[in-house]
Amino acid sequence: MSLKIRLARAGAKKRPYYHIVVADSRSPRDGRFIEKLGSYNPMLPPEHADRVRLQGERIQHWIGQGAVATDRVARFLGRAGLAPMPAISEQPKKSAPKKKAQERARAAAA
Repeated sequence: MSLKIRLARAGAKKRPYYHIVVADSRSPRDGRFIEKLGSYNPMLPPEHADRVRLQGERIQHWIGQGAVATDRVARFLGRAGLAPMPAISEQPKKSAPKKKAQERARAAAA
């Protein structure tokens, strides 16, 4: 059984609220979980104290048991000092203009 520390969505439509839970990786996102470890409220400003709440001792216990945090939760843990800060992966460039469009833009600017 592989364990994940991940977000489970709660809250109303257009008012997201997430619980930070440890769950079996095969269980659904909002389905069965083993234990609640904290919460994340993205509606609060970034500097607000209650935006991310974590139970550090329990998180350390589950990491010791082999639980792996998802990307978003790993960032929260890194900021709280409970785990090393993950490396930020390169963002996809799919939305950037393609080669011909870039050439046209350069020709128009010249």
